Amino acid sequence: MSKFEGLGLDARLIQAIDALGFENPTPIQEQAIPVLLQGTKDLVGLAQTGTGKTAAFGLPILQLIDPNQRFPQALVVCPTRELCLQIVNDIESFKKFIVGMRVLAVYGGASIGLQIKELKNGIQIVVATPGRLIDLIERKAINLQQISYVVLDEADEMLNMGFQDDIEFILQNTPKRESTWLFSATMPPEIKRVSRKYMNNPFEITVGKVNTANRNIDHQYYVTAAHHRYETLKRIIDFNPGIYGIVFTRTKVDAQNIAEKLTREGYEIDALHGDLTQQQRDKVMGEFRERSLQLLIATDVAARGIDIQGITHVINYELPDDVEIYTHRCGRTGRAGNTGICLSIVHLREVGKLRQIERMVQAKFHKLEIPDGKDVCRKQFFHFMERLLQADISHGYYETYVSMLEEKFAEVGKEEVLKRVAALEFDRFLKYYENAEDLNIRERVKSFGTESAGRGRASSNLPAHNGRGFRQRTGNNDFMKLFVNLGTKDGFYKASFLQFILDMSDLRKDVLGRIDMKELNSWIEIERNSANQMIRSIDGKNYKGRRIRMNEANGR
Repeated sequence: MSKFEGLGLDARLIQAIDALGFENPTPIQEQAIPVLLQGTKDLVGLAQTGTGKTAAFGLPILQLIDPNQRFPQALVVCPTRELCLQIVNDIESFKKFIVGMRVLAVYGGASIGLQIKELKNGIQIVVATPGRLIDLIERKAINLQQISYVVLDEADEMLNMGFQDDIEFILQNTPKRESTWLFSATMPPEIKRVSRKYMNNPFEITVGKVNTANRNIDHQYYVTAAHHRYETLKRIIDFNPGIYGIVFTRTKVDAQNIAEKLTREGYEIDALHGDLTQQQRDKVMGEFRERSLQLLIATDVAARGIDIQGITHVINYELPDDVEIYTHRCGRTGRAGNTGICLSIVHLREVGKLRQIERMVQAKFHKLEIPDGKDVCRKQFFHFMERLLQADISHGYYETYVSMLEEKFAEVGKEEVLKRVAALEFDRFLKYYENAEDLNIRERVKSFGTESAGRGRASSNLPAHNGRGFRQRTGNNDFMKLFVNLGTKDGFYKASFLQFILDMSDLRKDVLGRIDMKELNSWIEIERNSANQMIRSIDGKNYKGRRIRMNEANGR
């Protein structure tokens, strides 16, 4: 007997589950399905993305509603078009042996006229994004008065995206619902408020711990200088030749810039961000699903609701500000029982923040060395050898050409043939990584001054802090002044300029003295023994298309 059958599901659903090849229910399915089949219990289910939540609510819905009644009886609300379509695809496969059951995806960016026409033809299950659903409600094109079951899927994502008022409006327009089922990966206060206001003593299920990460995911991080972040990303991609994943950036500008750079260098990559039209977005997602693209470079907003099996890596090009966002990012991999890797590129001052995330998600983060050039070439070479050995030669009449090859290479030794094959495949890599620098940041030994700060400073020759985190100059020539051709006209204010020069140089704030910013230029006081590192890191780099010039102020 199928273990799903023991949950109380009817024979038609069991038949569909068997046809899909599922044998054992996931923990959220095992706990939620018997409760939801009662049809009268509100439920809050907390589980990470990729744990089988769609089946947990989709199967009970299909059993509870009447396919002979041709009006909406169940409503599933989710944050994005991608998740909306994914849920519909899953429910379509579950209802394979139920005659007359119809499900419709309702989302923005598609013809509302066609969606209205489909609704008029008779639909039992509506899966919708909040904005398009409200549009249909206000046009009186959909009647929710007879909705019996409402599912809020990825509820925390919808609240993060600003849909709280929309969710409450939708719930107010489903007055006859028999039960409300809320599924979420995290439990922010807003969800608790919605559950208290619109749910009646909900049954709560927690799979794992709230805000914790999926245990099938290995969390890794690399420490590098801020200005080496892109080069580190490129090296990570090269070191994982079979990678299929998503790179998360903070801004759409970063996503587009990184995608353009990698594309120019020959990688199968595209960007996913808020400036894309729906048609462009569909094209990118279609290519990614078909694996024509190796990686997506995406912002958090654009990537919400992506549910694609087989993603091997999630890469945090920059850490998110919110631990819940980290949880959602890493949830794109390690889905449906598979393993995955979530790795982060950080600079030294972000390690503390990473530790906070580590404590919140209750998972061990592993620090890895950024591979050097030889490691990358070796990994690529092994990958190439595997591809060579696994190449399908069962068709194509290669025997016809073997004699020609033997004749052509009669005077060339086997070793030289192999070298030439390797050269054709790896010439670009070998040249690029021939003199590749070490991108790792080594742990620094604390100086006597750092260790002794706050104890016996009066007896030392170190400058004192001025109470704002910068050191005041004393008269002992420990500081020198640097000139840089960046100022307020470049969009900087003092705090952002400080962060910029520290990120670029990977220096600590306590090596700096006074910063004097003007419209076109700035002057920076810095410890003399740190000045050369700052100049090397910043001078000659580009900022918004302009070459940065930094040098000793007196030598200008």
